[in-house]
Amino acid sequence: MNRIEFLLKVLDSTFDKESWYAPLKHAMEGITAEQASWRPPEEAAKTIWENVNHLIYYKERLVANMEGRDWTLNLSGDENFYLTEQSNEEKDWKKVVERAETAHLNLRKILSETAVEELEQNGLEGKLLDIFLHDAYHTGQMIQIRKMQGSWPSHR
Repeated sequence: MNRIEFLLKVLDSTFDKESWYAPLKHAMEGITAEQASWRPPEEAAKTIWENVNHLIYYKERLVANMEGRDWTLNLSGDENFYLTEQSNEEKDWKKVVERAETAHLNLRKILSETAVEELEQNGLEGKLLDIFLHDAYHTGQMIQIRKMQGSWPSHR
């Protein structure tokens, strides 16, 4: 397994291939817009929706950078949690989930087309690993929120 194949495997394990921990796709599936927007009472926690926005933003930005495109949507770490507006409309939540899937697929595609030699340029390999760890961290937060609201399946 070369470094690109290894990175693709890690990317997939953080998104939809369960390994030692539940991936992001599992943390998003089966919940309603209302559950995605739920915030624990008296807690300074982000909602699931806000966390997904945050993860989308960084993946889309990384893909733009890898493709050599200018990134003009410069949001701070706090602002990007609000990339899309939360609502109780299922169609709005579904769009966010689809956008997260698209961001993953776009990153996967460009990474699979990347030469191993490019990983060392501009710290790309480190940026990729940061994204993967960042996804796993926020996925854990989302699962904790689901457990608090009683929407996390007990079989996982």
